[in-house]
Amino acid sequence: MGEHLMNLETILQPIRRMLLLRHWLGVSATLLAMTATLSPAAAQPAADTYRAEIVVIERKVSPDSVIEQMASRAPAPATGLPEQLWVEDANGSRVSSVNLAPRSQMHLHSAATRLENSGRYRVLMSAAWYQSFPPDYSGQPMHVSIGDWLPAAAHRAVEGQITIDRKRYLHVNVALNHWRPVTTASTAVTTPPSGDPADITTALAADGSPVAEPRAQLLTWIRETRRMRSEEVHFLDSPTIGVLVFFKKMGD
Repeated sequence: MGEHLMNLETILQPIRRMLLLRHWLGVSATLLAMTATLSPAAAQPAADTYRAEIVVIERKVSPDSVIEQMASRAPAPATGLPEQLWVEDANGSRVSSVNLAPRSQMHLHSAATRLENSGRYRVLMSAAWYQSFPPDYSGQPMHVSIGDWLPAAAHRAVEGQITIDRKRYLHVNVALNHWRPVTTASTAVTTPPSGDPADITTALAADGSPVAEPRAQLLTWIRETRRMRSEEVHFLDSPTIGVLVFFKKMGD
């Protein structure tokens, strides 16, 4: 009987070792998966790492009530930029060069929610991400394309770029254009030979010469640079759009 138990134990020992090994391999895999899903805020941050947050809002006002005379301005479109902060195509698909965090994790989440709930504002973009901004950092302009799609112009209503640099302080440069569809032309439009209005591509100037028909009209814009301190909220605005900016240095 004793010999039989010894033989059984000899057989079971390798099986126990194998089962124990499988158990610890499973625990290790679970721990690795949990570590991989931790947010950058929970992990040990690299030096000079910040959580950057930028919210762009649109005021719900009639474009005709805006008194700024911007229609004659024609800023260059923000195309071909190597970095994208938040770019939406005609189908609403979003592209971003940064790893965006959920809006629910943002410090500005409550402010954006209150603005939406007021019924007077529309949140177009809520971007939050973690990035290292070392001293003397010169950032690349990041493309922003949000808001309503303007088919004739083939871009969104709010277009532009945002650039972040760091000297002694962080500096955020915002250059956003708010466009509206062209509704009423001030010049007579030629009648296309086909009779199809979709074929109209030119208009007549005062002297009768053809001129390019505008695809969109500039409503307002933001051209501003702000010096940022950690955990300060800044608001940049125009009559129709506004930008909330917040930075928090991690590890402090």
